[in-house]
Amino acid sequence: MNESLSLVDLGPAASVALAGALLALLPLLWAARRLWREGGMAAWRRPVAWQRALTLATLFLTLDLVVFGAFTRLTDSGLGCPDWPGCYGSASPVGAHGEITQALQEAPHGPVSHGKAWIEMIHRYLATGVGALITGLMALAWWSRGRASAGEPLISPWWPTWTFVWVCVQGAFGALTVTLKLYPLIVTGHLLGGLTGVALLAAQARALATPSQASSPQSVWAQALPEVLRRSAGWVLAVWVLQAMLGAWVSTNGAVLACAEFPLCQSQWVPDMDWRQGFTLLRGLGEDGQGGTVTLAALTAIHMAHRLGAIVATLAMLWLAWRAMQLGARSHGRILLALLGWQVATGLSNVVLGWPLLAALGHTLGAALTVAWLTGLAVSPLSKPVSQADQPTRLRARWAS
Repeated sequence: MNESLSLVDLGPAASVALAGALLALLPLLWAARRLWREGGMAAWRRPVAWQRALTLATLFLTLDLVVFGAFTRLTDSGLGCPDWPGCYGSASPVGAHGEITQALQEAPHGPVSHGKAWIEMIHRYLATGVGALITGLMALAWWSRGRASAGEPLISPWWPTWTFVWVCVQGAFGALTVTLKLYPLIVTGHLLGGLTGVALLAAQARALATPSQASSPQSVWAQALPEVLRRSAGWVLAVWVLQAMLGAWVSTNGAVLACAEFPLCQSQWVPDMDWRQGFTLLRGLGEDGQGGTVTLAALTAIHMAHRLGAIVATLAMLWLAWRAMQLGARSHGRILLALLGWQVATGLSNVVLGWPLLAALGHTLGAALTVAWLTGLAVSPLSKPVSQADQPTRLRARWAS
């Protein structure tokens, strides 16, 4: 391996960006097809219709990115290409074949392999594709400002602009993940950043939903809700974000298997735990922050904190589902219960089945979908708008231009 290799290699950045832009064409074609089926050429001429379709497509690709990011982490592929944004100065592992082979010869069981390099680079291509779509959304939002037809939903162009800022920050975290060798705090922040992007895009997709979508029997996404339910969803969303932070800390520290049984941990209700070391944030992967190695007691504390948080998050979700059903939003209540059941099942599978890859990926997907749905509930329109001007969601009402 070339020891003088720069940790941040910007040479192949243009090629990686081009690959991401080509990848972004797939959601763009999907949006075009969707609009054509809805209204033909007339739909193609409406900027807000493009905003709606592209926002949904970008949200879908961002969900894919979050899950593939988890796959990259769980397969130990985060350092499959130890430089950034390319791979050993190339735009793909094909150009880095010789360097990867040499790294394998020097460290057969190290973090670099041909398979891991491809996984890492596909993750970067997906991220670049999301960035390209968000850039397009921002440009479209500013261009279509003031061009919406009467009665069409409208959001401020500052929302996709802030989403563009988010994707830039998220890209910086991705670079730091590589250059700082999977520093747990950075990796945790990168995972939470992915969920933040899901929430931002879900809020915009919800704000751009039309009344005609609300009457569709195939979806309850655009259903109007009482103010009390929206506020309740906001509080439960905050609880689930905190739980996601604990889950990210568990994953990035490899603390899932600190407790390999349930409901006991290490055959005890209260095992030995080192909370101080477990939640020392400024330390490298596998380190205790003082030059030593992280202990089992510290990993156990991390794991048990996530279990305790899961109890609170479960009770909060059950309460919200009950409130939704009591207030007439039965479909939302059932969806919340389904999401909760999915998270509980995949979370328990991670423990009792020894952290299988499929269950871990399912748990990440469930967290992202839960954040998206709770965000949609929190910004949904009021069920009894006072006037046409008050009908848009809180997102539209406060920041629409």
